[in-house]
Amino acid sequence: MYSPIGCAHPRITVFLAPVVTGQVFQTRDPGGLSGYHGEMADSSFDIVSKVDPMELENAVNQAHKELTQRYDFKGVDAKLEKNASGIVMEANTEERVKAVLDVLQSKLVKRGISLKSLEMGDPVLSGKIYRLNAAIKDGISGENAKKVTALIRQDGPKTVKATIQGDEIRVSSKSRDDLQQTIALLKSADLDIDLQFVNYR
Repeated sequence: MYSPIGCAHPRITVFLAPVVTGQVFQTRDPGGLSGYHGEMADSSFDIVSKVDPMELENAVNQAHKELTQRYDFKGVDAKLEKNASGIVMEANTEERVKAVLDVLQSKLVKRGISLKSLEMGDPVLSGKIYRLNAAIKDGISGENAKKVTALIRQDGPKTVKATIQGDEIRVSSKSRDDLQQTIALLKSADLDIDLQFVNYR
């Protein structure tokens, strides 16, 4: 303590609080949901619809191998091949080209590819050969994205927000439980596309 007695030139000591830069302080949060200054930060995940190209290639190769080995496909001009737009199947009768499709579908399922990832056409006669095209759905179309976001708005938890981002959908909420409920809702929904839930954070 400073006393003026006997001090011709008093000395004043000033204590300066240290300046701390580049650090953020926040309270302990076991769930990892708190943001700065105690506010709740949004958690989120992305909804996508993708087909693993390697697994698709494996399924097509396995289906082709089975066609060449099975006796009931001998002499019917059965074949299938993958091109830029999808998969083309051929045979000399409508019944046999549908049988080629059955083989392909069984291989896709075994490789973990949902049949919802196929957009099927109808058998078309070209000359003496029936041709069947199957397009591969890659990404969520604008129409399907609107269906998914509408479902989330109508039947999902009220804290959840869904935003269309190109061919994906970003879903966010301050509640991780509500995000899990949203995933369960979409898994149980009758949609014509295969959905995957990724980038959970």
